[in-house]
Amino acid sequence: MPVYPSITASIPLTQPPAWAVLERKLIDVMNASIHPFLEKYTHPDGELIWGDTWKNSRDGGDDLYESSYNWPLLYLLGGGAHLLVEGQRLWEAITRQLTRLGPVLNEYERGYDQFHQAESYIYFYLLCLADPTNQRNLERAQRFAGLYMNEDPTAPNYDPEKRIIRAPHNGSGGPAWGFTDQNPPTYGWSAGMRVYGLPYEDVPGIHHYDDLKDPVLAQRMGAVMQERMGKGDVVGNLMATSLVANAYLFTGEEKYRGWVTEYTDAWVERAAQNGGLLPDNVGLSGQVGEYMDGRWYGGLYGWAWPHGYYNIGMAATVAGSNAFLLTRRGDYLDLPRTQFDRVMALGEVREMRADEMSLGAHWLDQFTALGDDPRMFLVPYRYSDSGWFDYQPMAPVYPTAIWNISADAADWERVESVRRAEPVDWRQTVSFHNKEDGGHEKPWLRFLAGENPDYPEQILQASYQQVCRRLELIRQDAADLTQVSIHHWQQLNPVTTEALIQLTLGAPQIIYNGGLLHCRVRYFDADRQRPGLPEDVAALVETLEADRTVIRLVNLSPFAGRNLIVQAGGFGEHRFDSVRFAVRSSDYPGSQHAYAATPLESEECTQPVGGQYLHIYLPPATEITLDLAMTRYVNEPSYRLPW
Repeated sequence: MPVYPSITASIPLTQPPAWAVLERKLIDVMNASIHPFLEKYTHPDGELIWGDTWKNSRDGGDDLYESSYNWPLLYLLGGGAHLLVEGQRLWEAITRQLTRLGPVLNEYERGYDQFHQAESYIYFYLLCLADPTNQRNLERAQRFAGLYMNEDPTAPNYDPEKRIIRAPHNGSGGPAWGFTDQNPPTYGWSAGMRVYGLPYEDVPGIHHYDDLKDPVLAQRMGAVMQERMGKGDVVGNLMATSLVANAYLFTGEEKYRGWVTEYTDAWVERAAQNGGLLPDNVGLSGQVGEYMDGRWYGGLYGWAWPHGYYNIGMAATVAGSNAFLLTRRGDYLDLPRTQFDRVMALGEVREMRADEMSLGAHWLDQFTALGDDPRMFLVPYRYSDSGWFDYQPMAPVYPTAIWNISADAADWERVESVRRAEPVDWRQTVSFHNKEDGGHEKPWLRFLAGENPDYPEQILQASYQQVCRRLELIRQDAADLTQVSIHHWQQLNPVTTEALIQLTLGAPQIIYNGGLLHCRVRYFDADRQRPGLPEDVAALVETLEADRTVIRLVNLSPFAGRNLIVQAGGFGEHRFDSVRFAVRSSDYPGSQHAYAATPLESEECTQPVGGQYLHIYLPPATEITLDLAMTRYVNEPSYRLPW
């Protein structure tokens, strides 16, 4: 292994911090938690126990993958090696299962929207990051990216002249034309979709979602959706940039960077021509609104239906972050900034009622914090013929993700603008585990601001509680697994990683719809030559500034020393310039004839680093605080391992 600048910790661990003990306990519990899940819900070959028929036309493949997507992520953070083994085994098994059932072809989704594909392919990206020596995944990463670069003649998804992905539904089968495979196409009433309302307001005879109970009207709406949503590009396809960026991080091949920037640039230009807001649809001719009578809204997973800013903000953030990572061009972050600024400017204080919001279930922490006062600062998430509507809280995930990349004071101010607008104490930590395994940005940000010192213990306790709850749900689950909902397993996955990402990597949870792991630092076990914190070692990122990161490292073992490598950035994209740390100057442990060690004394030391790696040796029961001066985004990002 190459020799890197090295530091040996010398401060004895006289008072093990509660957060460190809780952090290692959480990792240990989650290491064991996957076994009850596997025993109850999977066949010996890893396939999920389920009925062997496919009831959906295109939807649903993502839901199976989501059941274990974060297992390789926990491995990356310091979980057991079995998490990578089982995570890879389940990905392979689910891929085989979905191939047999129909929605997967050549190991990739046959043809569906990128909003859903992006949810499940974060699993694949994390497997690639966790083990870049896996040659099968390397081949897959290149082949999957090639689906959007016309390298597979059977899957002509991309038009390089118009710079469009040719259909809202796309994949290994090429453009999947139309909104549905039903003949005739129908969009009927369902209780689950009622909250999202009508896809279009101008269909004759259909004035309310409940009108779709009429089969004739359902077919009428289906025909309109088939025509308007069945071809051309949509803004959600920006999430495919992660698929291609993943191949770049694996290989460093220039063609992948070129595609990410080419495709993102096309949407940046369309947004500029639309006053800054991203249009959500582009026809096959390259014209915005080609199938919408010139309207910039109305595309699949666009501003009008079903989620609006919820997924458009994620698509803009994912693409902008990917393009910035691969080019270091700061203007790419203006794409998500502008979407946030425009929506935020429309906000106002209103009564907050879950039944009036399309995503009411997402705001658990808000409702809890408000108590008896239902008034809240809300912004409109959607836009249709009748204007802006669907007022909901501004999720801090959007400005937080941008600030996480830029570390710019103006982006921190965007976060603060949300906080100031809300009558909510952001220091409160509410225990919940939502689909995105996120939602605790607010108290974490207050911790970084120096106003929430107990947050590490609180979020670790909340995470432990959620693991225990899911394990009990697994124990009590008596459902017929051949008949359960396609969402059954993802709602029982006992692994939660948000707290560990925040505390150890100094980053918010990844954007669930296609986000890569953009973080300030990562760790590697130097003795076992694998990613993640070594056994018994806990980490806490205490300070994040544009050119500075402060990390506290603790070795809880009184028996064994631990060697770890700290990497600057999730992909080695940053550089450590120097490090300040305390060196013990007093005697320790003192004479065997003394009843106690002498009082601890230390002095500050500064050491140059000048690279992306720093080796730390933690003798038994020691700790060290690293005050790292950094220059960010100066190295080519890569999945490369330190050895």
